[in-house]
Amino acid sequence: MSSIAQLGRAGTLEFVGRLRQGVETSGRLTVLALETIRFLFTDILARRFSWEEFILQCSFMTRVSLLPTILVSIPFGVIISVQIGAVAAQIGATSFTGAVNGAGVLQQGAPLVTSLLIAGAVGSAITSDLGARTVREEIDALKVMGISPIQRLVAPRMLAALVVAFLLTVIVAMTAMITAYVMNVGGGTVSSGAYIGSFVSFSHPTDLIVAEGKALVFGFLAVVVCCHKGLTAKGGPKGVADAVNQAVVLSVILLAVANVLITQGYVMLVPQRIS
Repeated sequence: MSSIAQLGRAGTLEFVGRLRQGVETSGRLTVLALETIRFLFTDILARRFSWEEFILQCSFMTRVSLLPTILVSIPFGVIISVQIGAVAAQIGATSFTGAVNGAGVLQQGAPLVTSLLIAGAVGSAITSDLGARTVREEIDALKVMGISPIQRLVAPRMLAALVVAFLLTVIVAMTAMITAYVMNVGGGTVSSGAYIGSFVSFSHPTDLIVAEGKALVFGFLAVVVCCHKGLTAKGGPKGVADAVNQAVVLSVILLAVANVLITQGYVMLVPQRIS
């Protein structure tokens, strides 16, 4: 019985330790996010923002994520068109295929694909870069010289990720919708006029606004998590690899939770109506 009690006590202590670690990580992420926002506004207003670093990061993030985004968007549009077209044909509602495809791509597909690309491609690159700088003690050198790593490294990456996420969402939406249009109209499932007419009737400008808002939130969360993991990496190359893995996993989880919350709030606050 004593061994069972010791095991139970050990399990409780481990749970409390993990809970404490989670709370501390959440606090550090919040502080990093607030500090990044503060430096963004103050540096831009004071005209001391590192625009050169911002442009370099925009170029890098675009090179890393643009081609994978297009390659993912095409099969995504094919899958949506095939699945929705099959169900619509069974219930005799092929004329509404354009509406369902457009709503699915704009409200869910484009932001979700963008979030995965930002967390996987861009986020891992950010974590590995900052993690390598951390283990080489470059971050400590900046602090010794009185330079804030958040101001010099995190803030430009944050603004660049927001811009890239905003534009990637448009690319994903356009690519997926064009692919779905070609699959349905080109395959003879529905006429071009019916497809576009149903899409225009059921889609609203707020759908695109919400999609872009999701993209900005996803980009912000991903960069905060990845920068935090990179700046706290330790243990040499293995520590950097572990930080990249943790950053990607945690980013995907947070983005999934944020997507559910934003979608549910949008559905509750904005009733869907036919134009």
